[in-house]
Amino acid sequence: MSRLTEPMILSRVIGDVLDVFTPTIKMSVVYNANFQVKNGFELMPSTVVEPPQVEVVDGDLRSFFTLVMTDPDAPSPSDPTGREYLHWLVTDIPGTLSNSYGRAIVSYENPRPMIGIHRYVFALFKQKGKGAVESPPSRHHFNTRQFAECNGLGLPVAAVYFNCQRETAARRR
Repeated sequence: MSRLTEPMILSRVIGDVLDVFTPTIKMSVVYNANFQVKNGFELMPSTVVEPPQVEVVDGDLRSFFTLVMTDPDAPSPSDPTGREYLHWLVTDIPGTLSNSYGRAIVSYENPRPMIGIHRYVFALFKQKGKGAVESPPSRHHFNTRQFAECNGLGLPVAAVYFNCQRETAARRR
């Protein structure tokens, strides 16, 4: 078990969203230029309003990647009947560059959990070629595994998640 995937197994990200995989690409997800996403860290909704900067380090500009961001705990962790909710989908991200060079086929929707602590998962997949990924029919009841299978993406090459819960008025100060 990799030290990178162990927190995802313990939090059931691997199980609820992803299958067991071995990270092969370095990915960095940073909000507001200074809040780096690390597995299991908590970020406040006020911190994640704008899309993060996602850096993919592959070393090969001829490779393309797809980034998926979902909430497997919608509408609440105790009753995730809306699992998974798709928050963002970016395709055609060149290796060694950021998501700003990719194509957002589902625009970023910031996390706004109403009940409980939600997990927000970023999964990166290597594409077979540029323009090879189709847009899903809906944000609701998205399934990362099925999406990857339908688009020939295979297992993720990198993933990270953070926790987020509703901010009270006192916590926003």
